[in-house]
Amino acid sequence: MTVEVRDAPEAKRYEARVDGESKVAGVAEYIRTTELVALVHTEVEAEYEGAGVGSALARTALDEARAANLRVLATRPFFAGWISRHPECQGLLYQSRSKVSD
Repeated sequence: MTVEVRDAPEAKRYEARVDGESKVAGVAEYIRTTELVALVHTEVEAEYEGAGVGSALARTALDEARAANLRVLATRPFFAGWISRHPECQGLLYQSRSKVSD
């Protein structure tokens, strides 16, 4: 099974297709600013769960963030968990610059 992921900027999401099919097997929605990309929703069709579609979406989104020199805000448990299991991606995480006063 081959998973192909492409950015669909007009829809603000990455779309995954399997084995050249036209049907979308999964999506990762985002909000992009000049400083970061917030990964806000991921959905994989039930028939493709466990086939690497979610991982392909995460890998593509994170690789493109790295290439664009953007930080990543992982707002959903899927992305946060995926990043925690891939140390090479942890440096992409957005860190708030706010200070807590005493």
